[in-house]
Amino acid sequence: MPTTSRSGDRRVSPVFLGIVAVMAVTGWAVWSDFAASPGLAVFLFVTSAWIVSLCLHEYAHARTALHSGDLSIADKGYLTLNPLRYTHTLLSFVLPVLFVILGGIGLPGGAVFIDHGRIRGRWRHSLIAAAGPLTNVLFAVVCTAPFWLGALDGVPNLFRYALAFLALLQVTAALLNLLPVPGLDGYAVIEPWLSYRIRRQVEPIAPFGLLLVIAVLFIPEVNGAFFGVVDDLLRALGVEPGDRACGEEFYRFWAGTDPLCTALTTF
Repeated sequence: MPTTSRSGDRRVSPVFLGIVAVMAVTGWAVWSDFAASPGLAVFLFVTSAWIVSLCLHEYAHARTALHSGDLSIADKGYLTLNPLRYTHTLLSFVLPVLFVILGGIGLPGGAVFIDHGRIRGRWRHSLIAAAGPLTNVLFAVVCTAPFWLGALDGVPNLFRYALAFLALLQVTAALLNLLPVPGLDGYAVIEPWLSYRIRRQVEPIAPFGLLLVIAVLFIPEVNGAFFGVVDDLLRALGVEPGDRACGEEFYRFWAGTDPLCTALTTF
């Protein structure tokens, strides 16, 4: 019985496989220009791919924690990649997707509860915290591979724009999550190295860290500086601002698409 339970707790969830299937089908629709509504196809492709990356982000935390000593991770269902098994579904999936729809920004979430008492060594605690954002970094590298490899010949412009926008989400999620703000992974990376006194003083702030980051991003100067850094990173990966801008235009199809972006997809 324990063996069967352990196997079930680690088997990939049909829910996750269903999301991957949506990503694959809509990605094909974007690539082949088969969809009657290109904007809707881009929306479904990017949204499903974004949810997949959120699942992988949390899975990276869980898998690293498992190998670091927290065997309770499997019992919680975190290794199934099922977004419904993660705690704080609102913070981890609904809110990030909503922010993508409304503002075109990859908002970090928080879902995996780890029994830190089972884990020994500060480096292990830091690695567990870093595993999630590093997954976003890897996702961004994969999305931008056709750009920095110079392999865009034959890639339809619509698919190119969708990849550029998806890369933007991954870069913003990685940057925000790596901020040393209580409640975010960046702080969790350095927390094991702080004194007990400092950790106790910061602890009450942690639940509000993400809200603080969101509020600060509404300051025009901060928002402009943040996206300036994001654009610089994307350029370093071969993605021009026009590509990600057109990707966002098609993604937010209900607001109307820039005629120039629409015209470019015909070439």
